[in-house]
Amino acid sequence: MLILKTKQHTASHLFEINLYLQQAIFALIIVLGLFSIISPPIALLLGVVMVNVFGNPFIAFNHIAITYLLQFSVIGLGFGMNATAAISAGKEGFLLTIFSIFSTLLLGTFLGKWLKTDKKTSHLISCGTAICGGSAIAAISPVIKSNENQTSIALGVIFILNSIALFVFPFIGHQLDLSQKEFGLWCAIAIHDTSSVVGAANKYGAEALQIATTVKLARALWIIPISLLTAFIFKNKSQKIKIPYFIGLFILAMLFNSYVPQTAIISPYIVNVAKIGLTITLFLIGATLNINTLKAVGVKPLFQGVLLWIFIAGLGLASILYLN
Repeated sequence: MLILKTKQHTASHLFEINLYLQQAIFALIIVLGLFSIISPPIALLLGVVMVNVFGNPFIAFNHIAITYLLQFSVIGLGFGMNATAAISAGKEGFLLTIFSIFSTLLLGTFLGKWLKTDKKTSHLISCGTAICGGSAIAAISPVIKSNENQTSIALGVIFILNSIALFVFPFIGHQLDLSQKEFGLWCAIAIHDTSSVVGAANKYGAEALQIATTVKLARALWIIPISLLTAFIFKNKSQKIKIPYFIGLFILAMLFNSYVPQTAIISPYIVNVAKIGLTITLFLIGATLNINTLKAVGVKPLFQGVLLWIFIAGLGLASILYLN
Protein backbone atom coordinates (compact mmCIF):
# COMPACT_ATOMS: atom_id res chain seq x y z
CA MET A 1 0.00 0.00 0.00
CA LEU A 2 2.84 2.36 0.91
CA ILE A 3 4.67 1.50 -2.33
CA LEU A 4 1.51 2.25 -4.37
CA LYS A 5 1.11 5.63 -2.68
CA THR A 6 4.78 6.42 -3.30
CA LYS A 7 4.40 5.58 -7.00
CA GLN A 8 1.29 7.75 -7.28
CA HIS A 9 3.07 10.62 -5.53
CA THR A 10 6.07 10.27 -7.87
CA ALA A 11 3.83 10.21 -10.95
CA SER A 12 1.96 13.26 -9.72
CA HIS A 13 5.24 15.09 -9.04
CA LEU A 14 6.55 14.26 -12.55
CA PHE A 15 3.29 15.46 -14.07
CA GLU A 16 3.63 18.80 -12.26
CA ILE A 17 7.25 19.20 -13.43
CA ASN A 18 6.21 18.42 -17.01
CA LEU A 19 3.37 20.93 -16.79
CA TYR A 20 5.69 23.65 -15.48
CA LEU A 21 8.16 22.85 -18.29
CA GLN A 22 5.40 23.11 -20.90
CA GLN A 23 4.23 26.43 -19.49
CA ALA A 24 7.78 27.82 -19.36
CA ILE A 25 8.53 26.88 -22.99
CA PHE A 26 5.14 28.20 -24.11
CA ALA A 27 5.76 31.51 -22.31
CA LEU A 28 9.28 31.78 -23.75
CA ILE A 29 8.01 31.45 -27.34
CA ILE A 30 5.30 34.04 -26.66
CA VAL A 31 8.00 36.43 -25.37
CA LEU A 32 10.10 35.82 -28.50
CA GLY A 33 7.02 36.73 -30.57
CA LEU A 34 6.30 39.84 -28.50
CA PHE A 35 9.79 41.18 -29.15
CA SER A 36 9.66 40.24 -32.87
CA ILE A 37 12.65 37.91 -32.45
CA ILE A 38 10.89 35.19 -34.47
CA SER A 39 9.07 35.55 -37.81
CA PRO A 40 5.48 34.33 -38.39
CA PRO A 41 6.56 31.14 -40.27
CA ILE A 42 9.08 30.27 -37.54
CA ALA A 43 6.41 30.92 -34.89
CA LEU A 44 4.10 28.45 -36.65
CA LEU A 45 6.89 25.86 -36.87
CA LEU A 46 7.75 26.31 -33.17
CA GLY A 47 4.08 25.77 -32.32
CA VAL A 48 4.05 22.46 -34.21
CA VAL A 49 7.30 21.33 -32.52
CA MET A 50 6.01 22.48 -29.12
CA VAL A 51 2.78 20.50 -29.19
CA ASN A 52 4.34 17.31 -30.60
CA VAL A 53 7.42 17.23 -28.34
CA PHE A 54 6.25 18.82 -25.10
CA GLY A 55 2.46 19.15 -25.42
CA ASN A 56 0.27 22.23 -25.13
CA PRO A 57 -0.61 23.24 -21.53
CA PHE A 58 -3.26 25.71 -22.69
CA ILE A 59 -5.01 23.68 -25.38
CA ALA A 60 -8.46 24.45 -23.89
CA PHE A 61 -7.95 28.19 -24.47
CA ASN A 62 -6.21 27.98 -27.85
CA HIS A 63 -9.26 28.27 -30.08
CA ILE A 64 -10.67 31.31 -28.27
CA ALA A 65 -7.27 33.01 -28.19
CA ILE A 66 -6.70 32.37 -31.91
CA THR A 67 -10.12 33.78 -32.85
CA TYR A 68 -9.86 37.04 -30.92
CA LEU A 69 -6.15 37.63 -31.48
CA LEU A 70 -6.53 37.14 -35.24
CA GLN A 71 -9.46 39.56 -35.38
CA PHE A 72 -7.54 42.14 -33.35
CA SER A 73 -4.50 41.74 -35.63
CA VAL A 74 -6.54 42.14 -38.81
CA ILE A 75 -8.24 45.29 -37.49
CA GLY A 76 -4.83 46.68 -36.50
CA LEU A 77 -3.44 46.02 -39.98
CA GLY A 78 -6.21 48.28 -41.32
CA PHE A 79 -4.27 51.23 -39.90
CA GLY A 80 -1.55 50.47 -42.42
CA MET A 81 -3.86 50.35 -45.45
CA ASN A 82 -4.78 53.00 -47.99
CA ALA A 83 -8.45 53.08 -49.01
CA THR A 84 -7.83 54.08 -52.64
CA ALA A 85 -5.30 51.30 -53.20
CA ALA A 86 -7.58 48.84 -51.39
CA ILE A 87 -10.57 49.67 -53.61
CA SER A 88 -8.40 49.25 -56.69
CA ALA A 89 -7.13 45.86 -55.48
CA GLY A 90 -10.66 44.77 -54.57
CA LYS A 91 -11.99 45.62 -58.03
CA GLU A 92 -9.17 43.75 -59.72
CA GLY A 93 -9.74 40.59 -57.70
CA PHE A 94 -13.57 40.69 -57.81
CA LEU A 95 -14.28 38.60 -60.92
CA LEU A 96 -11.53 36.13 -60.10
CA THR A 97 -12.93 35.84 -56.57
CA ILE A 98 -16.44 34.99 -57.82
CA PHE A 99 -15.23 32.46 -60.39
CA SER A 100 -12.76 30.77 -58.04
CA ILE A 101 -15.29 30.48 -55.19
CA PHE A 102 -18.05 28.83 -57.20
CA SER A 103 -15.76 26.63 -59.30
CA THR A 104 -14.06 25.38 -56.12
CA LEU A 105 -17.42 24.62 -54.48
CA LEU A 106 -18.59 22.71 -57.56
CA LEU A 107 -15.36 20.74 -57.81
CA GLY A 108 -15.50 20.05 -54.07
CA THR A 109 -19.01 18.59 -54.45
CA PHE A 110 -17.82 16.36 -57.30
CA LEU A 111 -14.69 15.21 -55.42
CA GLY A 112 -16.71 14.49 -52.27
CA LYS A 113 -19.02 12.17 -54.22
CA TRP A 114 -16.13 10.58 -56.12
CA LEU A 115 -14.10 9.92 -52.95
CA LYS A 116 -17.27 9.07 -50.98
CA THR A 117 -16.30 11.58 -48.29
CA ASP A 118 -18.95 12.39 -45.69
CA LYS A 119 -21.24 15.00 -47.31
CA LYS A 120 -21.03 17.59 -44.51
CA THR A 121 -17.28 17.17 -44.05
CA SER A 122 -16.81 17.53 -47.81
CA HIS A 123 -18.89 20.72 -47.91
CA LEU A 124 -16.98 22.26 -44.99
CA ILE A 125 -13.62 21.52 -46.67
CA SER A 126 -14.90 23.02 -49.93
CA CYS A 127 -16.17 26.18 -48.22
CA GLY A 128 -12.96 26.53 -46.21
CA THR A 129 -10.89 26.27 -49.39
CA ALA A 130 -13.15 28.52 -51.45
CA ILE A 131 -13.63 31.40 -49.00
CA CYS A 132 -11.51 31.90 -45.89
CA GLY A 133 -10.51 28.69 -44.14
CA GLY A 134 -11.42 28.25 -40.50
CA SER A 135 -13.69 31.33 -40.42
CA ALA A 136 -15.84 29.90 -43.21
CA ILE A 137 -16.00 26.49 -41.53
CA ALA A 138 -17.01 28.12 -38.22
CA ALA A 139 -19.81 30.02 -40.00
CA ILE A 140 -21.04 27.13 -42.17
CA SER A 141 -20.91 24.29 -39.61
CA PRO A 142 -23.99 25.42 -37.60
CA VAL A 143 -25.90 26.01 -40.84
CA ILE A 144 -25.47 22.37 -41.91
CA LYS A 145 -25.63 21.13 -38.28
CA SER A 146 -22.33 19.28 -38.54
CA ASN A 147 -21.14 17.31 -35.53
CA GLU A 148 -17.86 17.93 -33.69
CA ASN A 149 -16.02 15.19 -35.58
CA GLN A 150 -17.04 16.53 -39.03
CA THR A 151 -16.05 20.08 -38.10
CA SER A 152 -12.75 18.97 -36.53
CA ILE A 153 -11.75 16.97 -39.61
CA ALA A 154 -12.46 19.93 -41.92
CA LEU A 155 -10.52 22.31 -39.66
CA GLY A 156 -7.66 19.82 -39.47
CA VAL A 157 -7.37 19.68 -43.27
CA ILE A 158 -7.41 23.47 -43.56
CA PHE A 159 -4.89 24.06 -40.76
CA ILE A 160 -2.46 21.47 -42.17
CA LEU A 161 -2.55 22.99 -45.67
CA ASN A 162 -2.33 26.53 -44.24
CA SER A 163 0.85 25.60 -42.43
CA ILE A 164 2.41 24.29 -45.63
CA ALA A 165 1.29 27.37 -47.59
CA LEU A 166 3.05 29.76 -45.25
CA PHE A 167 6.40 28.30 -46.32
CA VAL A 168 5.66 27.18 -49.90
CA PHE A 169 3.94 30.24 -51.36
CA PRO A 170 6.69 32.84 -50.76
CA PHE A 171 9.23 30.36 -52.18
CA ILE A 172 7.15 29.79 -55.34
CA GLY A 173 6.51 33.54 -55.63
CA HIS A 174 10.24 34.28 -55.65
CA GLN A 175 11.00 31.41 -58.04
CA LEU A 176 8.41 32.74 -60.52
CA ASP A 177 9.55 36.32 -59.89
CA LEU A 178 6.01 37.43 -59.07
CA SER A 179 5.55 41.12 -58.39
CA GLN A 180 4.24 42.34 -55.03
CA LYS A 181 0.86 42.93 -56.63
CA GLU A 182 0.73 39.50 -58.28
CA PHE A 183 1.79 37.64 -55.15
CA GLY A 184 -0.64 39.54 -52.91
CA LEU A 185 -3.55 38.71 -55.19
CA TRP A 186 -2.48 35.08 -55.59
CA CYS A 187 -2.08 34.25 -51.91
CA ALA A 188 -5.39 36.00 -51.07
CA ILE A 189 -7.13 33.65 -53.51
CA ALA A 190 -5.22 30.43 -52.95
CA ILE A 191 -4.32 30.34 -49.22
CA HIS A 192 -7.23 29.36 -46.99
CA ASP A 193 -6.97 31.20 -43.68
CA THR A 194 -6.57 34.96 -43.24
CA SER A 195 -3.74 34.36 -40.74
CA SER A 196 -1.59 32.46 -43.25
CA VAL A 197 -2.48 34.86 -46.08
CA VAL A 198 -1.27 37.81 -44.01
CA GLY A 199 1.78 35.88 -42.77
CA ALA A 200 2.89 34.87 -46.29
CA ALA A 201 2.18 38.30 -47.80
CA ASN A 202 3.97 40.11 -44.96
CA LYS A 203 7.03 37.96 -45.62
CA TYR A 204 6.89 38.92 -49.32
CA GLY A 205 6.55 42.68 -48.89
CA ALA A 206 4.46 45.67 -47.78
CA GLU A 207 2.54 46.08 -51.05
CA ALA A 208 1.76 42.35 -51.18
CA LEU A 209 0.47 42.57 -47.59
CA GLN A 210 -1.91 45.44 -48.41
CA ILE A 211 -3.34 43.76 -51.51
CA ALA A 212 -3.59 40.32 -49.91
CA THR A 213 -5.34 41.55 -46.76
CA THR A 214 -7.87 43.65 -48.66
CA VAL A 215 -8.75 40.99 -51.24
CA LYS A 216 -8.93 38.25 -48.60
CA LEU A 217 -11.29 40.19 -46.35
CA ALA A 218 -13.47 41.12 -49.32
CA ARG A 219 -13.50 37.40 -50.11
CA ALA A 220 -14.51 36.61 -46.53
CA LEU A 221 -17.74 38.57 -47.01
CA TRP A 222 -18.85 35.78 -49.35
CA ILE A 223 -19.50 33.77 -46.17
CA ILE A 224 -22.93 35.43 -46.09
CA PRO A 225 -24.28 34.43 -49.56
CA ILE A 226 -22.61 31.01 -49.38
CA SER A 227 -24.21 30.42 -45.96
CA LEU A 228 -27.62 31.30 -47.42
CA LEU A 229 -27.00 28.97 -50.37
CA THR A 230 -25.86 26.24 -47.97
CA ALA A 231 -29.00 26.66 -45.83
CA PHE A 232 -31.09 26.17 -48.98
CA ILE A 233 -29.14 23.09 -50.14
CA PHE A 234 -29.20 21.46 -46.71
CA LYS A 235 -32.81 22.57 -46.15
CA ASN A 236 -32.08 24.48 -42.94
CA LYS A 237 -34.03 27.75 -42.82
CA SER A 238 -33.94 28.30 -39.06
CA GLN A 239 -30.21 28.72 -38.42
CA LYS A 240 -28.90 32.26 -38.02
CA ILE A 241 -25.89 33.18 -40.15
CA LYS A 242 -22.76 34.54 -38.47
CA ILE A 243 -21.51 37.76 -40.05
CA PRO A 244 -17.77 38.53 -39.69
CA TYR A 245 -18.19 41.91 -37.95
CA PHE A 246 -14.45 42.47 -37.52
CA ILE A 247 -14.20 43.13 -41.28
CA GLY A 248 -16.28 46.27 -40.75
CA LEU A 249 -13.83 47.43 -38.06
CA PHE A 250 -10.94 46.73 -40.45
CA ILE A 251 -12.59 48.97 -43.07
CA LEU A 252 -13.16 51.67 -40.44
CA ALA A 253 -9.48 51.52 -39.42
CA MET A 254 -8.44 51.80 -43.06
CA LEU A 255 -10.69 54.84 -43.60
CA PHE A 256 -9.24 56.52 -40.49
CA ASN A 257 -5.71 55.90 -41.77
CA SER A 258 -6.58 57.24 -45.24
CA TYR A 259 -8.67 60.32 -44.41
CA VAL A 260 -7.82 61.39 -40.85
CA PRO A 261 -4.26 62.86 -40.96
CA GLN A 262 -3.84 62.75 -37.17
CA THR A 263 -4.05 58.94 -37.30
CA ALA A 264 -0.60 58.86 -38.90
CA ILE A 265 0.93 59.58 -35.48
CA ILE A 266 -0.19 56.26 -33.99
CA SER A 267 -0.77 54.10 -37.08
CA PRO A 268 2.78 52.66 -37.31
CA TYR A 269 2.65 51.55 -33.67
CA ILE A 270 -0.76 49.91 -34.09
CA VAL A 271 0.39 48.08 -37.23
CA ASN A 272 3.51 46.87 -35.43
CA VAL A 273 1.45 45.52 -32.53
CA ALA A 274 -0.94 43.88 -35.02
CA LYS A 275 1.97 42.09 -36.73
CA ILE A 276 3.19 40.86 -33.35
CA GLY A 277 -0.35 39.62 -32.66
CA LEU A 278 -0.31 37.76 -35.97
CA THR A 279 2.99 36.07 -35.11
CA ILE A 280 1.58 34.85 -31.79
CA THR A 281 -1.63 33.75 -33.54
CA LEU A 282 0.37 31.57 -35.92
CA PHE A 283 2.29 30.06 -32.99
CA LEU A 284 -1.04 29.19 -31.32
CA ILE A 285 -2.33 27.66 -34.57
CA GLY A 286 0.84 25.57 -34.84
CA ALA A 287 0.35 24.47 -31.23
CA THR A 288 -2.93 22.76 -32.26
CA LEU A 289 -1.35 20.62 -34.98
CA ASN A 290 -0.31 17.51 -33.10
CA ILE A 291 0.06 14.04 -34.57
CA ASN A 292 -3.46 13.15 -33.42
CA THR A 293 -4.82 15.89 -35.70
CA LEU A 294 -3.18 14.21 -38.69
CA LYS A 295 -4.53 10.80 -37.67
CA ALA A 296 -8.05 12.15 -37.12
CA VAL A 297 -8.24 13.83 -40.52
CA GLY A 298 -8.04 10.64 -42.57
CA VAL A 299 -6.81 10.07 -46.10
CA LYS A 300 -9.92 10.91 -48.15
CA PRO A 301 -10.71 14.34 -46.63
CA LEU A 302 -7.03 15.32 -46.79
CA PHE A 303 -6.80 14.14 -50.42
CA GLN A 304 -9.91 16.17 -51.28
CA GLY A 305 -8.42 19.22 -49.56
CA VAL A 306 -5.12 18.86 -51.41
CA LEU A 307 -6.81 18.48 -54.82
CA LEU A 308 -9.01 21.52 -54.19
CA TRP A 309 -6.00 23.51 -53.03
CA ILE A 310 -3.99 22.60 -56.13
CA PHE A 311 -6.97 23.58 -58.29
CA ILE A 312 -7.55 27.00 -56.73
CA ALA A 313 -3.82 27.77 -56.52
CA GLY A 314 -3.28 26.78 -60.16
CA LEU A 315 -6.38 28.63 -61.35
CA GLY A 316 -5.44 31.76 -59.44
CA LEU A 317 -1.83 31.76 -60.62
CA ALA A 318 -2.73 31.13 -64.26
CA SER A 319 -5.35 33.90 -64.20
CA ILE A 320 -2.90 36.40 -62.66
CA LEU A 321 -0.05 35.55 -65.02
CA TYR A 322 -1.95 35.21 -68.30
CA LEU A 323 -5.19 37.20 -68.01
CA ASN A 324 -3.95 40.40 -66.33
